[in-house]
Amino acid sequence: MTPDTQIAGAEGTAGDVRLREVRPDDLPVFFQHQLDPAAVQMAAFTAEDPADRAAFDAHWARILADEGIITRTVLVDGAVAGHVVSFERFGQPEVSYWIGRGYWGRGVATAALRLFLDELPGRPLYARAATDNSASLRVLEKNGFTVSGRDRYFANARGEEIDEVILVLA
Repeated sequence: MTPDTQIAGAEGTAGDVRLREVRPDDLPVFFQHQLDPAAVQMAAFTAEDPADRAAFDAHWARILADEGIITRTVLVDGAVAGHVVSFERFGQPEVSYWIGRGYWGRGVATAALRLFLDELPGRPLYARAATDNSASLRVLEKNGFTVSGRDRYFANARGEEIDEVILVLA
């Protein structure tokens, strides 16, 4: 990835979206994002206690120490807007992202994921989203993912098993 990896949005849309390596000073912003009750409800598959800072720090320490996990901070006009990650789950490469609510509805997630996918050479790639998370499903579909299956999984944010959609980018 070059430091200039970006997509410039039209006025009223994404803005100047860039990706860069995750830095320790990004983590407090990520933590604040996961404290947003609406975002937690929508994401569904979250930490058991999103307000547990020690667990959050330990989780990110493991992520950043694992050379098999690719992480990027999403910047919009220079401000930290969220993150995208690629990791292995169930023996398959998967992508995930979290964008702060202040950036929702502007195309930021779509633009950031597109940039990230350009960095990842291997296919297929998988993604998962709660069945009722239509915004995330739309972001994935705009980036070429198609539904490949469905599953049920325990969603900490909702305290129960819920339906999820499994998507693939071939």
